[in-house]
Amino acid sequence: MANRLLKNFYDLQVRQLMDKRLWDLPICEKKEEISTVLNILGGRNHVWVINTRKKRELVGVITEHDILSTLTPTRFSPYMFGVPDVRSLQYGTVQTAEDIMCKRVITCKEDEKVIDVLRRMTKYRLRRLPVVKNKQLVGEITLNLLIRKYFDATQYHAIVEEG
Repeated sequence: MANRLLKNFYDLQVRQLMDKRLWDLPICEKKEEISTVLNILGGRNHVWVINTRKKRELVGVITEHDILSTLTPTRFSPYMFGVPDVRSLQYGTVQTAEDIMCKRVITCKEDEKVIDVLRRMTKYRLRRLPVVKNKQLVGEITLNLLIRKYFDATQYHAIVEEG
């Protein structure tokens, strides 16, 4: 029973489980002020960065870890080699979401299987992936959501909600 349940879970498509409520996702435009990003991160641990609300093209992601590096006072060693990371709130070099976002975002598509998403999360050590369609953000899938859906299925509840 458990093996069949797990196989069925792995074979589900992302669109069947993903969070499609764009109004509830942590999203900001790339030109938003850093104060807006900090406000969102006060309640969530990441922010998806889009070019504009109208186009919703995903251009980056900001995590709590990204903010940590800008909040920490920067000390430059006299023996530093290479170019230091000077993104800092202390020196005023971070003013917009675009200044701090990670531009290389690992994504998934609606028609991918859950097993492929789990493998990608494991490979890149991620807990959430944005779901994109033609570069446009259409939702997100998180490890927490997958855990809850699988647990519900073990309790004889439907994995996928009808309707």
